[in-house]
Amino acid sequence: MASDGEDRQRMARGGGDAEDAHLPGERRTRALARRGMWGILAFWLAVMGVLYVAMDHYLKPRGASVTAEGALVIPRHRDGHFRVAGTVNGQPVMFMVDTGASLVGVTDAVARKAGLTGGEVTQFRTANGTRKGRVVVADSVTVRSLAVSGLRVGTGYTGDDDEDALLGQNFLQHFDVEIGRDRMVLRPRG
Repeated sequence: MASDGEDRQRMARGGGDAEDAHLPGERRTRALARRGMWGILAFWLAVMGVLYVAMDHYLKPRGASVTAEGALVIPRHRDGHFRVAGTVNGQPVMFMVDTGASLVGVTDAVARKAGLTGGEVTQFRTANGTRKGRVVVADSVTVRSLAVSGLRVGTGYTGDDDEDALLGQNFLQHFDVEIGRDRMVLRPRG
C-alpha cells in the first residue's frame, strides 16, 4: 500500500482515475472534486476568452464613408464618440473627434513617426488635467478625402494606443459640421 507521501506525489502529478481507484473514499472524493474544480475553471476561462474576443470585435468603430457630394459621414461609436481613421504627415492614426479641443492632438509616438519635431513647448489644459507637450506644424492632416495643410498639432496626447489622436477645432473649422443622433457629417465648404 502506498504511503501518504506517495499519494500526495501522485496527486501532484495529476494521477488518473485508475490510480485513484484504490484510494480510500474520502481521499478519492477530494481528488475528484479538485479535478472537477480545475475543469470548471478551465471552462469558464475559455468562455470569458471567447466573450472578450467577440466583444472586442463588436465594439470596434464602424468605418466612415464619403458621399457622392464629397461629405464625410462618421458613425457614432458605441461609447458615444465619433472615431475615424486618418493620417498626420502620412502616418496612420485613429482620430477621436473632440469638438472641445482647440488643436489636433497626437501621441509622442505618432509625433516621432510623423516627423513632428521641434516646436513650442507648452502646457495643455485638458479634461484629464494639465499635461506638457509641444505645438508643431504638420504638413498635412487627412481624414479620408478631407485634407488640411499647415495645421498646428499638439504632441503629448495620451490615448489608449500609440496611434490614437484627437481631431480638434483647427481641423473641423474648415468644414461645415453637422452632428446627429448617430452620425457626424463633415461637408467641404464652397
